[in-house]
Amino acid sequence: QPQLVESGGGLVQPGGSLRLSCAASGSIFSIYRMDWYRQAPEKQRELVASSTSGTNTNYADSVQGRFTISRDNAKNTVYLQMNSLKPEDTAVYYCNVEGTYYSSSYGKLEDFGSWGQGTQVTVSS
Repeated sequence: QPQLVESGGGLVQPGGSLRLSCAASGSIFSIYRMDWYRQAPEKQRELVASSTSGTNTNYADSVQGRFTISRDNAKNTVYLQMNSLKPEDTAVYYCNVEGTYYSSSYGKLEDFGSWGQGTQVTVSS
């Protein structure tokens, strides 16, 4: 099963910017979609931004116009550029990737869906 490694979280003042990265590795053959979710304390995990095959992207209303999802297909990496950050953006951010990979156990392509380990984003003065 492919693994995801996230980076880029941290503490930022309101109005500031951060860029998150999520790199997928592990015999990946193709990627269907790459998403960013977030989970604030005592709240459910919510979808923030998604990128499907090609150039389709979608955003939660709360981040539309402030966040931008992008991907580097050659590196199997997805990014989340977050601008004009607000205190309510404070959460643990997770990436999720779905696609196919070569399974050495089964000797064929298999579907996968993997989550990153999460990275904390704190927006505070």
